[in-house]
This record gives sequence, structure tokens and C-alpha cells, in this order.
Amino acid sequence: MADLKPLKGSCHCGRIAFSFSSTIPPEKYNPRACDCSFCQRHGALFISDPNGSLVLEVKEANALGEYRFGHELAKCLFCRHCGVFVAVLFETGDRTFASVNSRCIGGDIKFGDFQIVSPQKLNAQQKKERWAKLMTPDVQVRLHSTDAR
Repeated sequence: MADLKPLKGSCHCGRIAFSFSSTIPPEKYNPRACDCSFCQRHGALFISDPNGSLVLEVKEANALGEYRFGHELAKCLFCRHCGVFVAVLFETGDRTFASVNSRCIGGDIKFGDFQIVSPQKLNAQQKKERWAKLMTPDVQVRLHSTDAR
């Protein structure tokens, strides 16, 4: 990785957090605004790096919500407590790819202008091919168990 600090982000309540490492400086990103109704309703703006890595920390396993629709290829991950849409995962074979919602990244990070994308116009195979090229391929999801009290 270049000498860039990982971008840290989380849902509103902090139960789901991430560290996104990228070779691309934030100002060079043009976050993707998917035009599907789910992403629009959440105001999500996604970034990823085919040469980057992502560690997703789920501090309470019961906080992780997952939603699939359309071709059901991607997992939209959100917090069941505060409702924030944090990331989208795509799994193929033994690989997991991801994009993070840049609006979850804290601090005074400035990104470039967003661009509207329309994956709903693609068939299932086209989506798989696009996402495998575009999304971050080095993904770790760390689920922490919830204490039984």
C-alpha cells in the first residue's frame, strides 16, 4: 500500500466499523451513487479499490443486517440498531469483494464529485464481471459474538 492512512468509518452507533486501505487518495475518488431505489433511499455513495483492502469489524454479531434484492448477488450490509447502510459485499467462488459507503467515513475527508451508476441495467453475469474488476478484493469480516446475559 502507498503511504496513505486507512480510511476509518462506521455506522452511526459504532457497532459496525471498518478500516479501508487504498492506493487512491480520497480526493481522486468519484464515489458511485447507485440509482437503485435501495441505495437512493439510503443516500449511499460507494468507493472501492481493486488494489485496496477492507477490514469490517462487527462488534455485536446481532447488529449486522443483510439485505439482498434483484439478482440477489450482492449483500447490502446495514446496522440493525441505527439503520446505517455501511457496505456492500459480493461473493464469488472463494473470494469476497466489497465497496464501502463513503458517507460512513469520519473526519474531514473530501472526495471528488459523485457519479451516478446503474447496475440494475446489467444482467447477472455483467454485474459479476463489473464488480470483480471494480470492488476491493481483499476483504475480512470479523464477527464478534454477543455476550449472552
